[in-house]
Amino acid sequence: MNFIFNSETLWLLLALFSIALIAGFIDSIAGGGGLITIPALLALSGLTPAEALATNKLQAVGGSFSASLYFVRKKTIDLWQCKFLILTTFIGAIIGASLVRFLSKEVLETLLPILIIVVGCYFLFSPKIGEKDQKPRLSYAFMGLITALIGFYDGFFGPATGSFFTLAFVTLIGFNLISATAHAKVMNFTSNFGSLLFFAFTGNIVWHIGLIMLLGQVIGATFGARMVISKGHKLIRPMLVIVSFSISVKLLYNNYAHFFLN
Repeated sequence: MNFIFNSETLWLLLALFSIALIAGFIDSIAGGGGLITIPALLALSGLTPAEALATNKLQAVGGSFSASLYFVRKKTIDLWQCKFLILTTFIGAIIGASLVRFLSKEVLETLLPILIIVVGCYFLFSPKIGEKDQKPRLSYAFMGLITALIGFYDGFFGPATGSFFTLAFVTLIGFNLISATAHAKVMNFTSNFGSLLFFAFTGNIVWHIGLIMLLGQVIGATFGARMVISKGHKLIRPMLVIVSFSISVKLLYNNYAHFFLN
């Protein structure tokens, strides 16, 4: 994509910066930011699907890193304790990104809305879930397999990755929602970074767009992470429910809109 700076380009970059800021705020709390930024990249910038996915990973790295850094500074997460989960997530994401051109997404696109609805219903009908730490159901060794699978999914497809990480940390490790959200964001940064490394070698990243959006992501995600710490589960749980159902509706529309439009 050739870059020509003019007034039209300026307004485009400002629009994408603003969209990334909003997406970064939402994503740092409940995940799902990619369903805001990827359609925006496709609709506004004229990028190909491959360029949009690769550029989205670049801007997503900024948001997930800034949120992760905030959580680490607030001692909500111990990086050394979860080093094994970070490693398995990274490996999974690299494998997922490398196979994206060879595997069919059709089955996943059909099943994914159902899975995300389950996530939303779980938090909707479990008002006490995540208020306090609970006894772990899995060891960190077995949890590494789960994070590898979610990392693979993020490298391969991506929507609602943060929600899946949060659900896993709450239900399998017994974290409260604040701690689960913090760990989810670190894992999400890891999978974003792993995918980005692969996409950087493909040459599909549109750097000037990705870096502008990265700046917006950093601002939005930092503010969102602050809200997680200050508001806790009272904010996270309803956001997870809203985002989960919104993602499901969007994916169902994408899958079945042609039945109603034809």
